[in-house]
Amino acid sequence: MDEFELRLELACALYARGRISAVAGSHLAGIDLVTFQGALADRDIPRSYSVSDLHSDLAAMDRILGV
Repeated sequence: MDEFELRLELACALYARGRISAVAGSHLAGIDLVTFQGALADRDIPRSYSVSDLHSDLAAMDRILGV
């Protein structure tokens, strides 16, 4: 197992245990968020996304779009 694989496995394991966010996992693994989400799916690790996360994302979109 090379360094990349080890970092990806660590990031996935920490995410699965709720210790880090998906964004932090992607940073730890050194890959973009979409690729990290694919790695989670490959390992059958469900993506947690709460109502609070949704509200935060909607607020961020409002700020970006100036709504």
